[in-house]
Order: sequence, then C-alpha cells, then structure tokens
Amino acid sequence: MALLPHLRSWFQRLRDLAHEGRSLLQGVVADSALDPFPLKRSLHGYGKRSFLADLRAGVTVALLDIPQGMAYALIAGLPLQYGIACSAVASLVGPLLASSRQTIFGSTNATAFMVFSYFAAYPQLDRLGMMPLLVFMTAALLIAGAFLRVADLTQFISRTVVVAYVTGASILIIVNQLPVLLGIPAEVLQASGKLVITFPGHVHRILTHLDHSGWLSIAFSALTFGCFIGIKRWLPRWPAFAATIIVISLFALIPAAFGLHVPTFRNATFAWDELLPPFPDFVSSGALADASRLFGLALALAFLATLENSAMSKTLASRSNQRVDPNQDMLALGAANLACAYLSGMTASCSLTRTALNHASGARTGFASMWNGLCCLVGALTIGGAVAYIPRAALAALVVCVAASLFNKRHILISINATRSDALVFAVTLLATLMLPLHVAIFVGIGVSIVLYLRKASRPSLVEYEFNEEGHLTEAKQGVRQHPAISIVHVEGELFFASADLFRTQIQRSCAADPNLRIIILRLKNARHLDATCAMAIEDLVRALRQDGRDLIISGVVKDLYRVLKDSGLVEVVGKDNIFPASPANPNLATRNALRRAQEILGIKDAEVRIYYDPSKQHKT
Repeated sequence: MALLPHLRSWFQRLRDLAHEGRSLLQGVVADSALDPFPLKRSLHGYGKRSFLADLRAGVTVALLDIPQGMAYALIAGLPLQYGIACSAVASLVGPLLASSRQTIFGSTNATAFMVFSYFAAYPQLDRLGMMPLLVFMTAALLIAGAFLRVADLTQFISRTVVVAYVTGASILIIVNQLPVLLGIPAEVLQASGKLVITFPGHVHRILTHLDHSGWLSIAFSALTFGCFIGIKRWLPRWPAFAATIIVISLFALIPAAFGLHVPTFRNATFAWDELLPPFPDFVSSGALADASRLFGLALALAFLATLENSAMSKTLASRSNQRVDPNQDMLALGAANLACAYLSGMTASCSLTRTALNHASGARTGFASMWNGLCCLVGALTIGGAVAYIPRAALAALVVCVAASLFNKRHILISINATRSDALVFAVTLLATLMLPLHVAIFVGIGVSIVLYLRKASRPSLVEYEFNEEGHLTEAKQGVRQHPAISIVHVEGELFFASADLFRTQIQRSCAADPNLRIIILRLKNARHLDATCAMAIEDLVRALRQDGRDLIISGVVKDLYRVLKDSGLVEVVGKDNIFPASPANPNLATRNALRRAQEILGIKDAEVRIYYDPSKQHKT
C-alpha cells in the first residue's frame, strides 16, 4: 500500500512536466510568429490575368527544372528520377507555407554535390537506403529552426563565405563531370579503387586515365556546348536546357545507325511505380547509428538550404517590394523536405537559377511554383523510358554549364579586394571546399570568418586622457601626466570575452612601466557589451593592483554596464565609492568626481579641476 502514494506522486510529477513542456512549446510557437497558411494572401483578388501569368511562368520553369533535376540527381550519384520527383514534390508543397511568392524549391547543385562528397568519402554506406532518413533529418532541423527563428542568424554569416563556397563547389562539379565529357568509362575509374573527393584527386584521376578517352563522347560534349550556347545567344526565349537535350538526343541516333555506340542512360530508365523511394527507417537496429552518422551532413544541408533561400528571397523582395520572413521560408523548406523524404528521397533547397527564371517569366504568386511542380510530376510519370536516348556526355555538359553560371566574377573580385580579412576568408573557404568534404568546408569558412571578426572586435582602444585648461578631456601628451600618480584611461570598444586578456594585459603593462602610478581611472563611457569574462578580468585586475599598493576607479558607468557590475558582484569588489555613473548632461562630470576620489585616496589636495558642460542641461546634473 505504501507504493501507491509514490506512484501517485510520480504520476503527478509526470503530469506537471507534461504541462510545463506543453506550455513551453505553445510559447515557442506563439513567439515564432509563423503563419500556418500564408498562401491565402495570394487568393485575394486572384484573377484570370494572375492565373495566366503564373501558368506561363510555371511551364517555362518546368522546361528547365526537368533536365536540371536529372542533372542534379546525376551529381548526387542518385537515379535520375530522384531529381525530377524532388522538384515536383518540393514545388507543390513549398508555396503552401513560404512567405516569398517566387522562390522555387527543389534539387540544387550545391546540396547535390554536398551529398555526393559525403558518400564518396564513405563508399561503404548505402546511399539509396539512407537518403530518406537524411532528408527527414534535414526537414526536422529546418522545422525546429523555423520555430526557434534560427534563420535570423543568417545575417551574421559573411557573404564572402557563401561566394567562396559556391565558387569552390562549382569548380568541383565541373571537374567531377570531366571524365564523362571525355568518355572515360566509369568501370575504368572504379577499377582503380582510389577514393576521390578533393580537387587534386579528381585532376590526378583524370590525367592518369586520359588514354581511355572516347572520341565520340568528346564530340557530343562539344556539340552540346555549341548547341546550348547557340540557343542561349540566338534563341534566348527558348528553353535552352530542354531544347539542347532533345536536339542532342536526336543527333545520337545518327552514329547508332552506323553501329557506333554512344554512352547513354539506357540502364537508368524508370517507370512511374519506381518514383516512390524507401520510407525513412526508424525501427531497424541500425537506425540510431545511421541517424548519428548523418547528423553532421543533415545539419550542413539544412544550413546551406536556409542560406540559399534567404539570399534569393531577399534579392527578389528588394526587386518587387515584397516583405519576406526567412523563418517562414525555413518552415516551408522543412515541409518540402519532409514530403520529399516520403515521396522522392532527395534534399530540396531554393534553386537560384530556377527562382530567377520564375521571377523573369512574370510569376505573381506561389501558384507558379505549383504549376511547375505539376509539370515536373507529369514529366516524371511520362519520360522514364525516354532517358535511354539521352547521351551521358550531353547531360554532363549541361551540368558544367549550370556550374559555370554560378561563377560571379564581380562578387569574387569584391571579396578578394575589399579587406585583407575578406581575402583570407575567401582563400581559406575556397581551399577548404576544394580539399575537404563540402559539409565540413562550409563550417570551416564560417569559423574562420567569425574568428577574424572577433579578432577585430576584441581590440578595445585604451588611450590616456587628461583635463586641459578649458576643462575638456583631451588625449594626454606622451610622457607627460598632470598627476604623476593618477592615470585616466579612456576605453573605447567592445569589452567581451575575446578582449578580456588584451584589456587586462595592457593596463598591467602600463602599471609595470611606471612605478609612480598609484591610481587607474577607467573611463568606460564608450565601452560596450561587458560580459562575464571581462568582468572577471576587471576583478583580477583590481586584486592585482591592490596587492601592489594601487587602486582602480571606474567612471562613466552607464545603466547596462552598472547592471553587469552589480549582478556579477563587482560593485562590492571595486567599492561603491570607486564607481561613478555617467551623467547624460555632462559626459566629463563622472571623470571629474573620479579624479577627486583618486586625490582623496592618495591624500593630496590639488587645484579644482574645471569641467566644461552645457548650461542648458545644468538642471540634469
């Protein structure tokens, strides 16, 4: 019977925890300010003109989306139907929750190559079997991030990192397609048994297998480049990707009539019933181990998708005077990937090229994306057998064209020439992209940019000041001090963890250089963001000075800074008599009072220090 009260107690605790968890979740949802159905705003006043504009834009984008989807599936090392189905599902689901009216979700080259580089580094893994779980984890991270408003943090990511990452990924995509362009059989490359995920590795593999090149593949590669460039130049309104594939596939019938073999996707055909991939695995014995292994890749994919979407949606919003919410779009990306995990099995992101085409084609609402998704779905259901006639070299050439279009010469020059820090970030990120798996390289670039920023921000300016004859605080002359035992040090800049050691060391060095110095007056009027690390540094400095028979006085303390001093216990350590709050009416008043306090500690009497102030604000002092 004694057990029953304990069970009731535990049950009550569980109920309380459940109520607290539900309240916390409800608070997070309420604070997220996410709209459950933003597409409804597009329905107001939606008429025939908007319908036709969206339909025209959707069909136009689909003519690019279908060949691009196959190309990106090829980049990721997945069956061709994965790319098309991903674009269809993501384009249908994404607009239901997105705040941007013209973004197009689906497979992209950067996310596809990130997947390829990861599984190339771990060839023993089952790529097809783990893909739905990977996409599901990416979706879960995106949805959780949307409710926690993580997308707001993308503004703190250096644009230089993104430029370098895209540039490096584009180079890797091009180099990775070179064996197909040259007609080097995949069986020959696989027979070498060498693991290749870096730029030097790709180049070495190509150079050592040039003797296996096929002239027919080279010819079709050149023909594809010529056809694509010609259509883009002389028929700019034509869908260049779709038209090029059709033309080159027809040309491939000519050598076949003479018994010449053109490598095609004959073994990559698919039927409509093959569009559904395996569902995410949550119950098998290895599911937890797979999830743990894929977490880093899923995090990198979620971050990259958010970054791509934020950059593109903000660009379009500035052109069309729209208001976008990056967290709402992050939720849309999560929902799109969640659907892809069960219906296509490939990570979806915001396509830069297709979004730009959608905007240029006159899309007005998210229904344009949905029309594009429907066209891609029809294409996936009908062209499965037609891929057998597409030359591999042709699709590889189009992949190279897509990758080459991502080189932004203007942005690269700005990143290199703006500052030394930007140049270093660009170089390190580009090198990491070429030498490391992409899911690692992007975080290397972000880490370097943050470290360099902290290095800049962690150097507060410490300048010795004095009062002149007019009562103004001015920079003291080198080697000359009005009060030999008193130093007024003006601190300008950030006082946070990265600057703590430098701040403390500079003051201690000044004291060691002058044995006559007895009192340090820290003027913190323009010091910002004092944190725990710097508070501890000030406490260490006070104790060290007092052990040496010296003392520290703080002047110009604003409200936020005083709150930190009080909450951290520094007011008691420094002493209330040694802390002087800032006066808005007279910025120098606190320092004058601190100087008088220093004279009091030293037991000296000096002439009255004159302080200039604005008479109109006298009543506030």
